Amino acid sequence: MSYDPPRPAGRLLLTPEDRQAPERTRRLRRLGLGERPDPELDAFARGLAELTGAPYAVVNLPGEHGQFFAGLHTPGVAPALRSDGTGALLGRTLPRDHGFCPYVIARGRALVLEDVTDYPRFAGNAVVDEFGVRSYMGAPLTDGTGLVLGTVAVSDVRPRGWGQPGLAAIKAQAAELAARLERRESDGLPL
Repeated sequence: MSYDPPRPAGRLLLTPEDRQAPERTRRLRRLGLGERPDPELDAFARGLAELTGAPYAVVNLPGEHGQFFAGLHTPGVAPALRSDGTGALLGRTLPRDHGFCPYVIARGRALVLEDVTDYPRFAGNAVVDEFGVRSYMGAPLTDGTGLVLGTVAVSDVRPRGWGQPGLAAIKAQAAELAARLERRESDGLPL
């Protein structure tokens, strides 16, 4: 079973291959995560947005067919403006080739893009045009075995100088959530 689209002849595949997808999907199912929104992860994302001052924050737990934001914080809009009534500008799912979290997952390391337009590889990403994303900061959510379960990430519609303090904060938040997920599994406790 393939988790990446086939590579077209003569064209560079920009979205990195996700070799851990089958193992991650099984692990997330054992944790009861990755298939529906989790109010505790929404609260975590909201706290992450408050900590960083970013309008978008996610706990991204990608599955076999794309990205899934089990935790999500977005700037609200009047619900009447949205057909789904959520009042959110970003839904819970994105294709795998949208955004920057797939790069964090493949690298297993944090990624900071203070202005995505400074990087040709990232400037043409669909989230730049569709949601106006101009800056991104994400860290891998890694379990005790080294498996990357997903990402903890924030983004903004304007360039941001996240700097070393931002990088340290996103890494600390990812480590904190990973520890909470480990406790959830071992003790059967909520997040």
